[in-house]
Amino acid sequence: MSATKDKTASSLAQRYATQIKGKVVLTTGVSPATLGAIFVQAIAKSQPALLILAGRNTSKVQETAKALEAENVKTRTLELNLGSLKDVHAAAATVNGWDDVPCIDVLFNNAGVMAIEYGVSPEGHENHLAINHLGPFLFTNLIIDKVLASAAPRVIMVSSDGHRLSHVRFDDVHFRHGETFNRWQAYGQSKTANILTALALAEKLGSKHKLQAYSLTPGPWPTPSHLGDHLDWSVQMPEMIKVDRFLGNWQGWLKDVPFSTPDEGVAVYVYAAFDPDIAGAHNGAYLFDCRPADPWKDTIKPSATSSVEAARLWKLSEKLVGQEFLY
Repeated sequence: MSATKDKTASSLAQRYATQIKGKVVLTTGVSPATLGAIFVQAIAKSQPALLILAGRNTSKVQETAKALEAENVKTRTLELNLGSLKDVHAAAATVNGWDDVPCIDVLFNNAGVMAIEYGVSPEGHENHLAINHLGPFLFTNLIIDKVLASAAPRVIMVSSDGHRLSHVRFDDVHFRHGETFNRWQAYGQSKTANILTALALAEKLGSKHKLQAYSLTPGPWPTPSHLGDHLDWSVQMPEMIKVDRFLGNWQGWLKDVPFSTPDEGVAVYVYAAFDPDIAGAHNGAYLFDCRPADPWKDTIKPSATSSVEAARLWKLSEKLVGQEFLY
């Protein structure tokens, strides 16, 4: 990746125009003004064959689709409620029933929640785990044949620097039905799960089916989005700092945090989906600032890079969604 001035979604979409042209891209979490919407708007200018826009709120998804009309790009919308495994099955059945869409070149698992109050999904799973991990895990596996039908398939999991806030708590993933719940640890656990899922997909399907799978954090610095609109930061920021300091994370003592612009923050989205040179040794990597993260320099926790942890999570996830995916 070249100079910092080139690290914007709009500039990278121009650079990778030949890679984007003719591709079918399914992106979740594309409500107006979100990072997902900024991503699809950036790549729309480079003539993808089809942009599939998925989200729980169909009216908001339609707004984003309408905003793309000016780019003369073909779109299709999909109702996808990641918080319900039943609804995920229904959405996947819809996608698999699209005979006119024989393949999906890029599946971009972008939708998620952050630091919400304690609650459980219809199946009884803690909501961060359900929405941020189990829903995308199930959806990806249910439509994987469509993805693998691509000549160069990619699956992207949007994680976060916030994965530092918790490893996967294998013996207590549901926080003892709320008894041990901490919103930031619950968020961190789900974001670690995103990284491990990408690693597992790369290991299971990379060599056999040429699947490239990556996780990423927007940025390089925190990027303004609507993910935290529900939070009272005067209360929740000290709570996050408390977790960071307890864990010994340097972010717990950081002052005057800089921010990336949305166009800068989403640059890594475009890089992950279309960079032609990232494959090979980097398959399964966690991407930071438009490059594979360096564990010596970047915030990437060992618990999120372990193949053993990835395999354990895969088995646990199969148990929680009630279905095995043997590749």
